[in-house]
Amino acid sequence: MKISVVGTGYVGLVTGTCFAETGNNVTCVDIDIAKVNKLRNGGITIYEPGLEKMFLRNLREHRLHFTTDLAEGIKDAAIIFLALPTPPGEDGSADLKYILGVADELGKIMTDYKLIVDKSTVPVGTAEKVHAAVSMNYKGEFDVASNPEFLREGVAVEDFMKPDRVVIGTQSEKARKLMSDLYAPFVRQGNPLLFMDERSAELTKYAANSFLATKISFMNEIARLCEKLGADVDMVRRGIGSDERIGKRFLFPGIGYGGSCFPKDVQALVKSSHEVKYEFKILDAVMEVNESQKLHLLPGIKKYFNGDLKGKRFALWGLAFKPNTDDIREAPALYIIDALLKEGASVCAFDPEAMNNVKGMIGNKIQYAKGQYEALAGADALIIATEWSEFRTPEFSKIISSLKNKAIFDGRNLFDLPVMKELGFHYESVGRATVN
Repeated sequence: MKISVVGTGYVGLVTGTCFAETGNNVTCVDIDIAKVNKLRNGGITIYEPGLEKMFLRNLREHRLHFTTDLAEGIKDAAIIFLALPTPPGEDGSADLKYILGVADELGKIMTDYKLIVDKSTVPVGTAEKVHAAVSMNYKGEFDVASNPEFLREGVAVEDFMKPDRVVIGTQSEKARKLMSDLYAPFVRQGNPLLFMDERSAELTKYAANSFLATKISFMNEIARLCEKLGADVDMVRRGIGSDERIGKRFLFPGIGYGGSCFPKDVQALVKSSHEVKYEFKILDAVMEVNESQKLHLLPGIKKYFNGDLKGKRFALWGLAFKPNTDDIREAPALYIIDALLKEGASVCAFDPEAMNNVKGMIGNKIQYAKGQYEALAGADALIIATEWSEFRTPEFSKIISSLKNKAIFDGRNLFDLPVMKELGFHYESVGRATVN
């Protein structure tokens, strides 16, 4: 099948590459000339484990193509996926200008039947708006469907190739047949293709992400309570996670969620509820908890240094919002950096993948180390903001010899408390006892 994917960001590039992997002929369209040229020449533009090898294979086999020309990109395509940004506006609503702008252009250049699919995360009613935008200039037959993505950064390729479920919103039998044929190779093991109306599909994505964000914020609240009551959040997590009604995933406490999905999707669902005069009280609380959780370590850090951080130097391990990605959108590390700099402290950070993105955002406001141990040199304490695997079993002797103080503030609960006590660290984590 010939497919077009408009937008080569995180979702678009993963989508295009994975569809090409099952033998489809995929053309990806983007207005960024430099990005398109880089992709054409085999340069990957995002970090995602497993993607580059698949990308290069399909580029080499001429199943994956890139262009800046929308008309060229959709010419022979049966299905056009819209994988475009929907950034949050000042009021939290999703901005649809990119999607509706492309829909308007499609109406001007389409000459035969196309199935237009919203792959981006969009508010309820967007499929209808896309249909109306196309119809302004094109009077022929076409369909608009919703097919939200459920990709986890760091395991996106696996999620796409072996999905738990595929949600498709359409009431057109022709569109249903096309999408069934397209996704058949991905659901051979029996995972469901869930067909529903477009509005339900659009809401499903927001509901899923908001529920997961709620689990995270709930556990962070439990962690705070554990600190006050003398309980251990790791024990509580295991206790409730063993209940199959609750499940083990998304129960790890930390310093808040970030990334491209949870923050903006929760905001957008709250905004949508306000538009129909419904107050989504739970999600209001989720956002409030998450915002404060990003700086949860700061009071302990200030207390350790007697309230004065001026002139102090901190090593920071982790900048990405989660491991196995270079995505820094709403990353807790950025909030920690900002707070430390305002207190007059300095920061030397290391992250395996995200340092260039942070440098592009804040420049040389902080220092960037070539390795995790280099970041420690001369630092007064170590802060851990991202749970990269290589941080889990460090050489503690190097940490001890490099830091001025044997102090670690761990936002991801990487280390065992007895080990920290035996090594003589001052160790603060989330929802557990402080080790002195």
